[in-house]
Formats: sequence, structure tokens, C-alpha cells
Amino acid sequence: MATIKEVAAKAEVSIATVSRVLNFDETLNVPATTKKRIFEIAQELEYVTVSQRKNRMKKLTIGIAQWYTETEELKDPYYLSIRIAVEKQCEKEGVSFRNISLQDASSKDIDGLVAIGKFGKEEVKRLGKLAKYIVFIDSSPDEIKYDSVVTDYKNGVTDALNYLYKLGHRAIGYIGGSEYINDKKDRVIDYREETYKGFMKDKNLFNADHMFIGSFTPEDGYRLMHTALEKKEGLTAFFTASDPMAIGAYKAINEKGLCVAENISIIGFDDIYTSQFLTPSLTTIKVYTDFMGETAVDTLVERLKTGRNISKKVLIPTKLIIRESCGKNV
Repeated sequence: MATIKEVAAKAEVSIATVSRVLNFDETLNVPATTKKRIFEIAQELEYVTVSQRKNRMKKLTIGIAQWYTETEELKDPYYLSIRIAVEKQCEKEGVSFRNISLQDASSKDIDGLVAIGKFGKEEVKRLGKLAKYIVFIDSSPDEIKYDSVVTDYKNGVTDALNYLYKLGHRAIGYIGGSEYINDKKDRVIDYREETYKGFMKDKNLFNADHMFIGSFTPEDGYRLMHTALEKKEGLTAFFTASDPMAIGAYKAINEKGLCVAENISIIGFDDIYTSQFLTPSLTTIKVYTDFMGETAVDTLVERLKTGRNISKKVLIPTKLIIRESCGKNV
């Protein structure tokens, strides 16, 4: 590893000039060509500044706060897959991590925090006492202060509904769930639900009776589909806001003696691993949960190392995965 003296000698400038250039001193008045030469020589000699060496030497510790319980994770693996991705990326980057319970959020020996899920104002305040730098995944409660990584729900749902519409479906139902923050007092805005309403209204097809809301579980997917079929609204297709709900809906359809795709088209959201093994395999909107977790860790580590003052909001795209659960309505 080269010294600053060696960089200065090869660049034919003073040690002080090299130091100020490599530390991005904007008050330094030297030609751009000189700065370029210093950076190139420093890179060639593999020179590392003192602050960079300190960052390399210090092992970061990140806290992981998950708003779901272990039981909830198992029923809706969306957040489970994000948490696992966060942990894997920490291991890959050589970052220590520890899981933090919101009920006992008292650990202060962490450098930063990854918060997975939705959080109310009081919960955000509590998390803010644990770490200066937080990155939220799947929500963005304070875009001025904290980084966030979110899914492009709007385009994902629009792609799903456009696909059903092109297949000839006009009576399209919605099966979704409700989530709450602030001690279960306030319902979280669900952009899948809002996008469905907007799409159907734009097509002059909206009917509030075609919406069935419960929780994001297979049990409620089953229950809500049973209710929808009993009402005999003439629905030919359903957008389900999560794959686990779609799995429950499959069972209800089969018990009615109907066939998925042939009688009722189903499209899900998430693309969990098991969706491809359903019969028929589930058409769904893929959410890149692994990439969300990786991006969150990378964003937090970058902020911890640079001290960046401006927050980032990263929007992760989705993708329509066409399989076998949707048929034409002729």
C-alpha cells in the first residue's frame, strides 16, 4: 500500500495538495488536470486515505427490526424472504447483525437499522432512538430523514389488471387484506387496493361489492373467495393481493366444483416459491424481495461509511409472470 508521500512525489505536487484533493477539499484552487492526475496516481498506487482505512477496519453492526411476528412470517412469507435476504447480504458484506424486537427496542450498540414492514409514528420515534441511520423496507414513513426501499405496487397491479382486461375479463374482483399501525388503530394505505379502484373506475367497471377484504393469509383467501362465489356476482376473474391468499382462493374454487383458469381466472402478487407448483400454476406479479433486502443493506452501509445527509427512496420494479391460472373470457 502506497504512502501519501509516494503519491505526491509521482504527481510532482506537495503532500498537502494530495491530501486536500483526495479529501475533496472544494476550497483548493488547483487545475482540474492536476486533480485528475492525483486521483489516477492514487488509484494506480492503491493509496487509501486515513478515513477509508478506519472504515475498513471497523466492523459495522446493523439491527434488523421486523414488524411481523414469527407466526405471521410463516403464513405470509413475503416479509420472511426480505429478512432472510437482509441477513444474507450482511454476511456477504462482513456486517454483523442482530434482530431487534419492537416490544423490547432498547439495544443501543448498533451502527444502523434496517426496519422491515410498516411502522407508525411512535414506532418510528422508538426506532430513531436506537440509530441515527435507518433504512425502511416496504414503507417510507419519513422520506426527509430516512432511506427507504419500496416496491412499485402501482405498475405491478396495473400490469396484472391490463393482462386480465386483454383476456376479455370485465367483471374482475379484488381479494386483499388490511394492515394496521399505531397499536392497530390506523389502517395502512394499500396501494394495490387503491390501484385496483383507480383502474376499474377508469374503465367504468368499478363495483364496491366486488371487493373482498380480510387479512393476507391463505385462510382469508379461502374464506373471501367462498363469500365471493356465494354472492354470485358473475365475476370471471380475481386479482388477489398476495400469493398466499391466491392459494386459499384455489381451494374455495375447487370445492365449488369450478376450475381455475377455465371458470375463474386468478392472478396473484409476490411470486412466492410455491406459486409455480400450484395446479394450474399461478400467474402472478413478481416482487424482487431478495433484491429489496440486498439494496437496503447496501444503502445503509453506504450511508454509514459516507455520512450522506440527503435521504434516498429506492423504487424496485415488479414483473408480470404469466403461467396457467388465467384464461380468456369469450
